[in-house]
Amino acid sequence: MFFDLRDYILSLLIAVPFCVSAQDADVPMSYEESLNILIENNREIKIARKNYEIAREEKGIANSFWYPNISASGSYAHLSNKVEVRQSLSSFTDPLKDMAQEYLPDLPVVGDVLNQIGGQVLAVPLFPKNLTTVDANLIWPIFTGGKRLFATEIGRRLVSASLAQEKQIGSLNRMKLVEAYFAIRLGADAVKVRKENYDAFQRQYADALKMEEVGLINKADRLVVQVFMEESKREYEASVKDYGVLQAAFRSLLNMNDTVSIVATTPLFINDSFQNKNFFISVMKENSNLIELLELQQEIAEIENKMAKSEYSPTIAFWGRQNLASHGISKYLLPRNMIGVGFTWNIFDGLSREKKIRQSKFAHQAIELEKEKVTSELEVGIDKAYTTMQIALDNVNALNSTIALSRELLRMREKEFREGMATTTQLVDARTVLNDVRLGYLMAYYEYDVALITLLSLSGIPEEFEIYKAKGKTENFVFD
Repeated sequence: MFFDLRDYILSLLIAVPFCVSAQDADVPMSYEESLNILIENNREIKIARKNYEIAREEKGIANSFWYPNISASGSYAHLSNKVEVRQSLSSFTDPLKDMAQEYLPDLPVVGDVLNQIGGQVLAVPLFPKNLTTVDANLIWPIFTGGKRLFATEIGRRLVSASLAQEKQIGSLNRMKLVEAYFAIRLGADAVKVRKENYDAFQRQYADALKMEEVGLINKADRLVVQVFMEESKREYEASVKDYGVLQAAFRSLLNMNDTVSIVATTPLFINDSFQNKNFFISVMKENSNLIELLELQQEIAEIENKMAKSEYSPTIAFWGRQNLASHGISKYLLPRNMIGVGFTWNIFDGLSREKKIRQSKFAHQAIELEKEKVTSELEVGIDKAYTTMQIALDNVNALNSTIALSRELLRMREKEFREGMATTTQLVDARTVLNDVRLGYLMAYYEYDVALITLLSLSGIPEEFEIYKAKGKTENFVFD
């Protein structure tokens, strides 16, 4: 899963060689320069930065619950009837009628007057048909059962998780950069090898023509050289398109202009020694961004469990109201200023709280299992990358002497061929062996570099790749 691009490069080296494709401009670029461009231009990294900013704003939203909520409200109402107090006057005239009958029996007119008055109704208006009011309102929770504390803690964890995610994306893109950048370097080196091989076959073919003319070799021997020369030329020309694919992948990763051709100036490298595998596994457990993300998710699940339990507590808040303007409502009926304390207490919510508690508990358990799975996979990945580094180092050490021996064998075959002591097939085989050994040597360097960045990224320390690079030895031996 970590070496898809490497496998593609290897298939190209075996099947067809590389060649620098013609572009409008050649741009020399070191690995450090490409890393800076990656950090500034890569789309995935930019998205991760925006997600981090979003998480910070989410944290600010959670913190806002600690402050009072001040709002303004207004309304206009039209009533179908006036709001008024209606009172019959008979409750006042009836006692007077009794007194009039007792003390003024000779004046019945008084009773008649009181009867008429008692038949009337007294109406006192309270509100007119049209009402208008504008109020300022304040609500300030003073006790929420811990909900605000838990919301703030979740906000902090979300920011930390977003930062860990940004680091993880940066680490993955560093891996892609090393694969793409050193693939270009490997391609350029392979072009040199293939070009030298093609030029050598051209020289050998010219010698074969002369030797055929004087009768030192026959036509079949000359045809053998011609076949290999034309094959090397075909591979050399076909590699132009293959190398263009790698250039396009690199430019896409760095979000660069399609008209440039990158010239990788940082050579492939390898380290003679490195820490043991257990060291990287221990570093991974302390520094892995993936494990940190899962641990933060576990903490969030624990806090959500506490928040669900806090739903059993009431919410107590200060509240206040200030009337700013009103029409039709007397201040004697409704005061202009009011303050108070109130609470809400959800007694039964259909078992929603209980379900949230169980849900958060199950989420915590699932994340714990995922954490164990990820840790195991990271250990396997580290083991695979570490083994690849060891194999690459062993191959380089073995091929160091093999290259020297192959060069000496080719020199001897060329001398023997010119003296008529070696056949064209022997010379072709010697040249082919040296060509394959040199390409294998370069490929071992590339595999080491890709495995190294993979190992460091899985361990959570991809930035230390530059330290290993500074201490490593380059691949220049293949061109000495």
